[in-house]
Amino acid sequence: MQLNIVHDTQIAYRKLVDSMSRPGTISHFGEQANLIGMEAGCYGTTVLLAMVLLDTEVTFKICSEREEELAKLFNRLTYAREAEAAAADFIFVLNDTKPDQLEQALHAAKTGDLVNPHVSATLIVEAETLTNDTDLVLTGPGIKEANGLRIVTDGCWLELRNEKNSEYPTGIDMIFVDRDNQAVCLPRTTQIRKRVND
Repeated sequence: MQLNIVHDTQIAYRKLVDSMSRPGTISHFGEQANLIGMEAGCYGTTVLLAMVLLDTEVTFKICSEREEELAKLFNRLTYAREAEAAAADFIFVLNDTKPDQLEQALHAAKTGDLVNPHVSATLIVEAETLTNDTDLVLTGPGIKEANGLRIVTDGCWLELRNEKNSEYPTGIDMIFVDRDNQAVCLPRTTQIRKRVND
């Protein structure tokens, strides 16, 4: 069975929207990602999200040792254009990058402005694992009280992310995906802090 470019990407899109409206909720994309049927050099969910999010109207940047190869693949699949990180609508930080590349991507990511806060970047970051442990505590819109989250990935991202989102409505959104085809969304409205041990 192969990926149905319309039906399966619509299912993935609905899952992504649901995840963005419920920050910290881990969603499973394996059913659709496993249908892609290609060895891309990144997680299946990363390719799936590229197919969902990218089109001719947006730009993207890939941070990876295989940047050139993957940029051609994403362009072929979606017709989106590659851009420098500071101008890209979507920045993909893959698991083969050096830890400081995530930090560089966060520094470069555009946050929009007060007139056009939507002209900002979304980062899609490949992590080792995602679990609902309580290393991080999430609060804000879409969260009843607080959600716990653990993201195993290289690089220091939390403080930079919080800094980028300090002047709402400007800021960045983040989506973390792991090797088990799970994803979690962290919109700019979500407050994130490290859990303090009692």
